[in-house]
Parts: sequence; structure tokens; C-alpha cells
Amino acid sequence: MTLDSYATAVSGLDPAPGEVETAELVVTDDVLVKAFVLGPDAAVDPHEHADATNVFHVVEGEPTVVRDDEEAALAAPAVVPNERGAVHGARNDTDDRAVLTATLAPLP
Repeated sequence: MTLDSYATAVSGLDPAPGEVETAELVVTDDVLVKAFVLGPDAAVDPHEHADATNVFHVVEGEPTVVRDDEEAALAAPAVVPNERGAVHGARNDTDDRAVLTATLAPLP
């Protein structure tokens, strides 16, 4: 048994260029933690959550994180809080995969 739910969940994910693969790491009644593995030139389209905070944790690579009118290429490790109603997303402008987790809480 391992306490780590990350390594096993993302080890087999290898998205093609332009593709995003995901894995749910934690699902409870009030929180969701999901991994997003972005291939080169892939993106998680900007979106918002009106009733929840979404925190990005950059754990591998150097994705460009977008929040409202700001964007920055962030190398792992990095943490980006996206408050309720903030438009947020990410893209991978590199030739290597990029991995971030998103923690969404509270769940509606």
C-alpha cells in the first residue's frame, strides 16, 4: 500500500501533441483533485467555477498558466490559486509534457 495517489495515476499517461489526459487523484464529498497531463501544444481551455476555488499545482514541466488577464510560464513546483469566478486555464508551449493538478473545493 502507498499513501501517494499521484505516481500511479499519472505514470501511464502519455498524451500526444495537442492532447490532454486526466486522472482523478482524490474524490470526496467536498473536494476533487485531478491531474492534467498536457502534451506539447495542448491546453486546458480557460473556464471558471462560480461556487468553488480551484488551485493549480504545477508538478512537472513548465506550463503557461492563465488567470483572468494574466499569464505566466511556471516551472514545477508552483502553486496558483484561482478564486471563485476567476477565469483560469493552462497550456503547454514546450516540447515536453507538463503536469498540473487542480484542487477544486468545495464541490457543489
